[in-house]
Amino acid sequence: MKEESIYSELSSIRSLMERSSKFISLSGLSGVMAGVYALAGAFFAQRLIQQQEDSAHTGGEYTVHSSIVPQLTLMAIAVLLLSITTCVILTLRQSRKKGEPSWHPGSKRLLTSIALPLITGGIFITILLLRAEYWLIVPACLIFYGLALVSGSHYTFSDVKWLGLFEILLGLTCALLPGSGLLFWVIGFGVLHILYGFIMHFKYKQ
Repeated sequence: MKEESIYSELSSIRSLMERSSKFISLSGLSGVMAGVYALAGAFFAQRLIQQQEDSAHTGGEYTVHSSIVPQLTLMAIAVLLLSITTCVILTLRQSRKKGEPSWHPGSKRLLTSIALPLITGGIFITILLLRAEYWLIVPACLIFYGLALVSGSHYTFSDVKWLGLFEILLGLTCALLPGSGLLFWVIGFGVLHILYGFIMHFKYKQ
């Protein structure tokens, strides 16, 4: 009985230390919703691109004009804002459900660790937009997002690291296949997010 008591106390101490050093209230459903938003954005982006190609169809050649880039950019920003908002709302709800504070050393470390890759990526993508290097934007989004996830995985669920590694791999592959950005967007930000979200939801009973 004494050994069981000691083991129970050690488990409690370990759990307490983990909760104080890591942010474990991430909602799996927020990942699912982020994937749904990404798929919806890709659907409308595809329609926009198709309309532009149809209107520019001359002599059997199709060209996509840079005039639709602002619309695609706004669509991507809308997906990002919806994803962040949903993540914050569901994560706060998850924290309240667990009776844990949503802002503590673990969450601060998580935000700090992902900030540099995301800010650097945002600046780099802005440069690509200004220089009209549009074919590199989706690869850059995937790679820098993946780097942020790998960096942040040290302060939350370790499963996040695998999602980050897959995002990086997809980004590098996309860079080798110009013209396939929308497909890799669907896979990386849509399908992978939905799969990851469901896995997290059922694995951690969120």
